Amino acid sequence: MKRIITLNVNGDPYTVAVYPWQTLNEVLREELNLTGVKLGCGTGDCGACTVHVDGRAMSSCLTLAVQMEGKKITTVEGLAPSGEELHPIQEAFIEKGAIQCGFCTCGMEMTALDLLSRNPSPTETEIREAISGNLCRCTGYAKIVEAIAAAGQKMRESSERKP
Repeated sequence: MKRIITLNVNGDPYTVAVYPWQTLNEVLREELNLTGVKLGCGTGDCGACTVHVDGRAMSSCLTLAVQMEGKKITTVEGLAPSGEELHPIQEAFIEKGAIQCGFCTCGMEMTALDLLSRNPSPTETEIREAISGNLCRCTGYAKIVEAIAAAGQKMRESSERKP
């Protein structure tokens, strides 16, 4: 039997009917049409499904949707401050050429946000450790690491300009 729940996704409330066993990934993709959230391995090993729940990165393929009621969920679609501009992480991924096929990109960007929110000036080693749960078959990670470092710099500069 389905259960009616309300999810707060990217700042908007959504009321959906879900089965108790449905994952957050399934609901985001199939019910809310937020397809930036990918389903890769389905076992929490690849990071393609990474979203933020209450400000922390987590695998949406391992999370039951019914457990997310009352929590703040952010997907890559909610990363940009508006529909007109990109988040500094998104800008850096483009500028550094850190996107190849794009399948891992959304999860990488959400993992990068988690890291940079806790550590605005990570070392290369810290960046590599943070993304170690995100698999990319295309880039060899060097450009992704560069992009995350550049995004951290952009975010630091932006916060320094604010009063």
